[in-house]
Amino acid sequence: MLIKVIAGAFAACLFSTSAIAAVPTVSIKPNTTVTPGALNPNVKQSNINQNICKANWTSTVRPTVTYTNKLKAAQLAGDYKSFVAIYGADTKNYEEDHLISLQLGGSPSDPKNLWPEPYAGDNARKKDVVETALKRLICSAKISLAEAQKAISTDWVAAYNKYTSAADIKAVDSNG
Repeated sequence: MLIKVIAGAFAACLFSTSAIAAVPTVSIKPNTTVTPGALNPNVKQSNINQNICKANWTSTVRPTVTYTNKLKAAQLAGDYKSFVAIYGADTKNYEEDHLISLQLGGSPSDPKNLWPEPYAGDNARKKDVVETALKRLICSAKISLAEAQKAISTDWVAAYNKYTSAADIKAVDSNG
């Protein structure tokens, strides 16, 4: 799927007069061979009220910007270099994103859980919406932690379509 998206975007770039116009509007997913996702071993269904369901908990485990910026640059030069042809080499075009977000019990610093997600279109924003929606569902006991982790790591776009509502989108929009 990723190869088809990249090939289509590359073709669009070749026939476009503007690199901005050529940026695909499809949702981009990580290369699951190098970014399959990794879990925080300290987060379990039995203790979610002490961590992910606790306000501002992610700030206590978030890796430093120095770490994520170095990793992002290395990934764009290596396993994710195909993104550079589409979205550019500037690391500011990407969010170093957790495949399984911190608010869903993802590993904070394992490279298997981090990838350079393009800001182009609304990729990063949409993924943020589904992450918050899944956290809300976990913390209200509507789905299990494992179910949310599997949904986000298997296909975050399908999870977005299944678990988000207009209210989720509005809540993220109003929180900036």
